[in-house]
Amino acid sequence: MTERQPLRENEYGRWAEHGTGAPVILVHGIPTSPRLWRHVMPLVQGRSLAWEMPGYGSSIPRGSRDDLSLSAQAGYLLEWLGSLALDAKPVLAGHDLGGGVAQIAAVRQPDAFAGLMLTNSVAYDSWPIPSVKIMQRMAPFLARLPATLIYPMLVQLLHRGHDNPQVALESIGEHWAPYVTHGASRALMRQVVPLTPHDTDNVSGQLHALGLPARVVWGEADRFQQVQYGERLAEELGCDLTRIPQGRHFTPEDHPETVAAAINSLLSGS
Repeated sequence: MTERQPLRENEYGRWAEHGTGAPVILVHGIPTSPRLWRHVMPLVQGRSLAWEMPGYGSSIPRGSRDDLSLSAQAGYLLEWLGSLALDAKPVLAGHDLGGGVAQIAAVRQPDAFAGLMLTNSVAYDSWPIPSVKIMQRMAPFLARLPATLIYPMLVQLLHRGHDNPQVALESIGEHWAPYVTHGASRALMRQVVPLTPHDTDNVSGQLHALGLPARVVWGEADRFQQVQYGERLAEELGCDLTRIPQGRHFTPEDHPETVAAAINSLLSGS
């Protein structure tokens, strides 16, 4: 799955797919796409479906007409999931904004899922991070900037979020391409403007009642989503917190083995 393959597509969305067996839905965050999970998917002992949020990756053009808030994304996810006619309930896994989408979707339809895995996820009032708040305030100006001025911002963000410098360089190549292809400045501003912690605050206090098997995996050195939020999520979900010492934000890229192990434990029921 490290090689780039065409996404699958139906009228409800696009996704990358790998493997067979029990299904796992993987949800990325910002500024990424299903390619975030490229190193995790071959390690998952099941059928991985990495969904592409509208307005991200190859679906950036759709973002010009859709609501890109996490609440809306959760609705798109559930609509897409309903179109798949899966043979079994899937495990739902999310990173960053995708973790927030996963929380909202699980609260709305807990009976649709077999388990929940969150890694370095937005939660409660942990977000938007300061740099995103600045972009939100300056969005009308930033949306007019050439891609050459947006590129350094994304490079800095990705370097700060990785503890493996080589993977950070690979990540930049993976995740910059859709932006430069589809209008980097406008695309990024469409993504950041609707982001609000109200979407995750609205489901806080409800996670404990899900009754779903859960796993929480966290890079302890994350500068964007601090580990105390992982501790709080694990407590509310009734599970242990798997800590990655020195791990930063982009755990599916830097530490795919640890993330995949958490997913596989949900698939096996161990």
